[in-house]
Amino acid sequence: MAKAAAKPKPAEPPATEPGRDCPRCPRLAAFRDAWRAKEPTWFNAPVPSFGPREARLLIVGLAPGLQGANRTGRPFTGDYAGVLLYETLGRYGFARGTFDARIDDGLELTDCRITNAVRCVPPENKPTPAEIATCRDYLQATIAEMPNLRAIVALGAIAHASVLTAFAARKSAMPFKHGGQYQLGDDLMAALSANPVAFFSSYHCSRYNTNTGVLTTEMFHDVFKSVRDYLDNG
Repeated sequence: MAKAAAKPKPAEPPATEPGRDCPRCPRLAAFRDAWRAKEPTWFNAPVPSFGPREARLLIVGLAPGLQGANRTGRPFTGDYAGVLLYETLGRYGFARGTFDARIDDGLELTDCRITNAVRCVPPENKPTPAEIATCRDYLQATIAEMPNLRAIVALGAIAHASVLTAFAARKSAMPFKHGGQYQLGDDLMAALSANPVAFFSSYHCSRYNTNTGVLTTEMFHDVFKSVRDYLDNG
């Protein structure tokens, strides 16, 4: 009597976080290894997302800063960008506790999660197009594991483009601009999100942008006020 064919194993869901020694981007892996040798007490690894999976808001940055998240292991923690970001999140009810630029400061995110388009620190803070594309698997998996997702904020043009690519959305229909607000169409939701998702864009909260006046505190606050209004009333 012939044996019944073995049932195929169900496909495992894609990993949402790369391993500590992720080899997928050789240039980034080499840069990471070099900094492990220089600064062995630093995190020096792909930086995981921060905040609850059940959150309705996802913030997508570019990549870890060398002496910020790459050093501390938490997005936007350890360099100037986090000062403005976490103050703003607290102001609009997306964070509680005191931000003290270290991972044991007790800060918590509420109804909010933060991730990066590229999880490893790139030289000169400039990932290549191939590195952005390679890491997009993790961005897509992160989006897909958030059952209550209702809004995404992209910080900067690269994060904006990577989110649109993750959703297979037409970039020409949703150009990057500070204060932009779009709706990712229902036909794009099946693969990544069960809910309609509002998409907001902002200039990145980097020291360069704030020092040059490209981004002011008021401009940044306005984006998150719009997000809060949308989530509360949309």
